[in-house]
Amino acid sequence: MSSVNESDTFEKQVLTEHLRELRSCLIISFIAVFIGFCLSYTVIRPVGTFFFKPLTDVLPEGTSLIFTSYQEGFFFI
Repeated sequence: MSSVNESDTFEKQVLTEHLRELRSCLIISFIAVFIGFCLSYTVIRPVGTFFFKPLTDVLPEGTSLIFTSYQEGFFFI
């Protein structure tokens, strides 16, 4: 069995190279999260309408849904 030095198997980088790689990964992650947020924000109203459709169909004429606590209004804007 040959003993291979573990430090020889990994690519050696200085600290600044590690920080540059970390920065680029964080920037890409933030951009991906922002794009996902924008896409989900554009479809929130049709999704909310789809889920509330059975409830709004059985409501009496001239009435609407109300929210009784602050956080309920943020579920479907």
